[in-house]
Amino acid sequence: MHEHDSIFEQMVDRGHERICFHHDEETGLKAIVAIHSTALGNALGGTRRWYYESEEDAIFDVLRLSKGMTYKAAVSGLPMGGAKSVILLPHRDTARTESEARAMGRFVDTFGGAYIAAEDVGVDIQYIDWMAMETDHVMGGEKVSTGGDPSPWTALGTFHGMRAALLQSGRIDDFSGITVAIQGVGHVGQNLCRLLSEAGAKLVIADINKANIDMMVDQFDCDVAHHDDILKTECDILAPCALGNVIDGTMVQHLRCSILCGASNNILGDPEEDAVALKNTGIVYAPDFVVNAGGLIHLAGLHLGMTPEQLQLKNDEIFDTTVRILENGNGASSTYAAAVNLAKQRIAGGETQCHAN
Repeated sequence: MHEHDSIFEQMVDRGHERICFHHDEETGLKAIVAIHSTALGNALGGTRRWYYESEEDAIFDVLRLSKGMTYKAAVSGLPMGGAKSVILLPHRDTARTESEARAMGRFVDTFGGAYIAAEDVGVDIQYIDWMAMETDHVMGGEKVSTGGDPSPWTALGTFHGMRAALLQSGRIDDFSGITVAIQGVGHVGQNLCRLLSEAGAKLVIADINKANIDMMVDQFDCDVAHHDDILKTECDILAPCALGNVIDGTMVQHLRCSILCGASNNILGDPEEDAVALKNTGIVYAPDFVVNAGGLIHLAGLHLGMTPEQLQLKNDEIFDTTVRILENGNGASSTYAAAVNLAKQRIAGGETQCHAN
């Protein structure tokens, strides 16, 4: 797909159902909602609040992220579709306001529940609660909406994915003596540091935010790498937990890890090709939309009325699903292809497990 393709060509290429643009005159809000698939059910996906260099970049991001959500829900066995939204900021440091969030809430409400919003980069619990003042179709707030911050659940799922990858790489399910390099220690990365530290792993971290680094070093005795060097750090497990699109074909040859397993969405620039390159290099790649589904499972599960026990079991399933996909990757072109195949099977057959077995 090329950026100069028309929007319809991009939609057809990725299999999207709907892409909707919205401008709110009063607040100046400019936003896009992309619904990739509702084949398995209504689609829950985060709202990303970001400054894009161009409209084309925003469209590319929202189409790519929403397709990833379809696969994430399907591979997790959830009866949910895939969608995502982006808010296009006029400047990098545009302040968040209640009026902007409420305008976004009104936009989300026009979908009548086919799209359910949640937090993503640039949006927090407060913002979700502001949106929830205008629509019932939002998850992840605390006062008006429910679900709270999903990042501890995303971190837990990623941790389960790492356990599966250790087994696939011929090790045992034990982190003592294992070095994990984490790129990005925001909400998810911080929770991941705690889980890994408690499990006995040695941590190397990087973040553009010094306060995050200082907090993690203080709590968990991490080593620190420069954010330009973290991806090339020698480690057992490399975990990108910031923004996506950080590893492409040229970067693969510079990696010094045996496992790639992170919480970011769209870690690979071109997943179909890059996952093959990783396999050929002997690096075990745990596909991001499989291992980072914990946050979606938590919010979607609450939306579907699951009990806390069912939610916990559903998150734990990430381990078994990752084991299955990594094993299937041996006979497929890559583990990414194996994960997509499983997602497509579930979409085609309506194979979901609403309740943990």
